[in-house]
Amino acid sequence: MTTELETEVEPGKAAHANGSEDFVTMTISGQLFGIPVLSVQDVLGPQKITRIPLAPPEVAGALNLRGRIVTAIDVRSRLGLAPGNDSANNMSVVVDVDGELYSLMVDAVGEVLSMPADAYQPNPPTLDTAWRDVSAGIFQLDGQLLVVLDVNRLLASTERTAA
Repeated sequence: MTTELETEVEPGKAAHANGSEDFVTMTISGQLFGIPVLSVQDVLGPQKITRIPLAPPEVAGALNLRGRIVTAIDVRSRLGLAPGNDSANNMSVVVDVDGELYSLMVDAVGEVLSMPADAYQPNPPTLDTAWRDVSAGIFQLDGQLLVVLDVNRLLASTERTAA
């Protein structure tokens, strides 16, 4: 007898029949982060970013992506990390939130990982508060922690700051 597994899939998450989810991985200050693959529109190399006067510190500026203005978010700053020493080589992960494009500036973009749903863990209480506020949970990998970013929460706090 087989039982059907019912799962409720949040928008932007790629859940498979085998109970796994796909995440685009990125590295920021040596830490591995992931974003649900369905949230990602594009991955970009270094871009020319135009500063925006009086923008909050986590808003690095704006860039032009095929004729669309995209707000560039410095994820390092948003997470309370020290500025990187080579911002000219940063990569960007472009996400769409409610029809608006945002470029999440990161140190490097890795691979797409398919993670089993049963390996998901809620945020540990020892996770930094700034990270906990924007994290959907974690996965433990061999010798490394994958922190799953909740893009909506990451950007919602940025929008409040900018308002």
